[in-house]
Amino acid sequence: MNQYMSLTSNADDQPLYVDTCAPLHILLDAAAYRIRAATQFLENFAMRDEQSVDPATLQDLAQLCCIPLRDGCDVMDVIARRLDAAPAGTLL
Repeated sequence: MNQYMSLTSNADDQPLYVDTCAPLHILLDAAAYRIRAATQFLENFAMRDEQSVDPATLQDLAQLCCIPLRDGCDVMDVIARRLDAAPAGTLL
């Protein structure tokens, strides 16, 4: 695995990367932060009284959630690969 892995949801002109060698607790915090942010937004949106939303706005809101969720999943993939590659008992 390369030390720097680009995120799936990158803009073409300004890519962002994950340091795959960062400590696992840092990677976990980064993934959890992004997933919690999108989850909080979706929970707030789901609790709205008025559910009438323009389809274009709904598409924008879905994209707004997809970006941090995908980033969080990318970082979780790095964590999983690191855990799979570690010798048994070394991460405890």
